[in-house]
Amino acid sequence: MPPESYFHYFAYGSCMCPVDLKRSLRENTHPYVVGPATLKGYRLGFHYYSHQRQCGALDISPAPGCEVQGVLYRLPLRFSDRLDRREGVEQGGYRQEHVTVSSGGRAYIQVRTYVVVKKMPVEVPPNDWYFSVVMRGAVTCNLPEHYCWSLFEHMRGLQKAS
Repeated sequence: MPPESYFHYFAYGSCMCPVDLKRSLRENTHPYVVGPATLKGYRLGFHYYSHQRQCGALDISPAPGCEVQGVLYRLPLRFSDRLDRREGVEQGGYRQEHVTVSSGGRAYIQVRTYVVVKKMPVEVPPNDWYFSVVMRGAVTCNLPEHYCWSLFEHMRGLQKAS
């Protein structure tokens, strides 16, 4: 039997949480976590309304001088279609994009991530469930503490303003 093929995936939203990712991929994803990763030249925003979750969901947009922290996975290729389904690729919600991230002092090229196809003009706040899953992923996968606080404050600010 030939060895299994893999792809690298950069998660910056609810997929940072291996427990939540397991729900969609139907297999434990903890063993596939490479570690915290940095994507330079992008910023986070809640420019997508998820009808499934009934709230705003995270997206990334190009932004020189900014960076997004997230989780780098090395996933088996057999997860590819399930991950696309989770991200709503067929419905036109998100699309794949390939980026370069750094993790553990190493650069990873052609890493899959997802970006919103039709961005909302203003940010849409997350609900409490999405808020907690994003934070659980950020903390569980050891994103930098200052970034976790920044993410927390961003989401809390959006909730308070709505």
